[in-house]
Amino acid sequence: MYAIFEKGNHQFKAEINKRITIDYQGEIEPGTEIEFDNVLLVSDDESVRVGTPKLNNAKVIGKVISTVKGPKLTVAKFRRRKNSKRKTGHRQIFTLVEINEIVS
Repeated sequence: MYAIFEKGNHQFKAEINKRITIDYQGEIEPGTEIEFDNVLLVSDDESVRVGTPKLNNAKVIGKVISTVKGPKLTVAKFRRRKNSKRKTGHRQIFTLVEINEIVS
């Protein structure tokens, strides 16, 4: 069984006991349950239910594990023949969520 839900501008595929990284949700304590109400699709072994645009009474319930950092991105700016270059790095912060239940 899996579900596709929307959080912010991103869509995620949720399966039970799967860990996903979503955008940083502020100072949420690890162990807190979080609900995603904007479910677009739910599929089990027999059928597929698709919402227009979302399913009523369907939700995905997960537990916040921790906050994690994404991969390091290197940003380099270079202007030729001007003796001008700049190199910086960036690491995005994400929230790690484990999916516990899919209610359809």
